[in-house]
Amino acid sequence: MPYFEGSAGTRLFYTDWGQGKPVVFVAGAWLSSSAWEFQMLPLSEAGLRCVAFDKRGHGRSDWVGHGYDYDTLADDLAALLDHLDLREVTLVAHSMGGGEVIRYLTHHGCDRVSRVVFIAATAPLMAWTPDNPDGIDQRAFDALSAERTRDRPRWMAQNAQAFFATHLGNNISTELMEWTVQRCLDCSAKAAVEVIKTGFRTDLRKEAAALQLPTLIIHGDADASAPVALCGRRLAQLIPNNTYKEYPRAGHGIFMTHAAQVNQDLLDFIGSTSGAPSRIGVAVRG
Repeated sequence: MPYFEGSAGTRLFYTDWGQGKPVVFVAGAWLSSSAWEFQMLPLSEAGLRCVAFDKRGHGRSDWVGHGYDYDTLADDLAALLDHLDLREVTLVAHSMGGGEVIRYLTHHGCDRVSRVVFIAATAPLMAWTPDNPDGIDQRAFDALSAERTRDRPRWMAQNAQAFFATHLGNNISTELMEWTVQRCLDCSAKAAVEVIKTGFRTDLRKEAAALQLPTLIIHGDADASAPVALCGRRLAQLIPNNTYKEYPRAGHGIFMTHAAQVNQDLLDFIGSTSGAPSRIGVAVRG
C-alpha cells in the first residue's frame, strides 16, 4: 500500500493514478481520498496524473490525536508533493481542504504549484467576527458540534440529503448517499471534531487575497455547509486572477451530484492554462 511520512512521522495513505500533468486532490473534513473517484477516474483517463491522499485521522492514514490545525495539515500536503517530487501541480480542494491549500501556499510557496481549484470551500472565514458580520455565531457552532458528537452515525445519515441538496432535484442514489455517510464515518472521533474547529475558526482572508496563481472557484448556490454568500462569493472577491463558477441548485456534495460538469470545468481550466487536454474522452455520470 502506498504511504508517505507526514509531519511528525505520521503515516499517510495516498492514491496515484495515470500519467501526465499532476492533479492533487485534497478532501474536506471526514472524507478520504476515495471520495474523489468521480474525478480521478475520468481525469486520469483523459491524460492527467491524479493523486489523492487520506488526511491524518481519516481513512487509511494514522489516526493520531494531534495535528489538525492548518499549519500541520499544510505540512502534510507539502510532504506528499515532496515525496512524489511533483511539479506544475494543480491543487483541487473541497470544503476545508481549501484552507489546507491556502495555508500550504502561504507557508511553502508555489514552486511546485501552477494553479488551484476550490470546490465548495469553507474559506475564507466561517465564524462571526465584528468585521465578518455574516459569519456563524460561536454558540450555534458549538450546539451543532455537540449534537453531531452525541450520535455521529445518526447525524451523518440525517444530513446526507442536505449535503447533496436532494430537495432541489439533484439526482443521487440512496446507495451513494449511504456510501458517502460511511466514508464520513471512516475517520476518528478526534479528527471529526478537530478539523471542523479548524475550518470554522481560521481566518484566511489575508492569505486568500495574497494568492497569485490562476484560480478556479466552483460553488453551489444551495450549499448548506459552506453558504455561497459567506464562502464562494467572498472567496471570489478576495482572490485575484480567479474564475468563479456558481452552479444553480448545487449543494456541498457538488463534486458528486455535478461530477460531469465539475470535471469538464477542471479540464477546461487546466487546459486553458497549460495546454493539457480540455475535453473528457469518456462518459461521466453526475
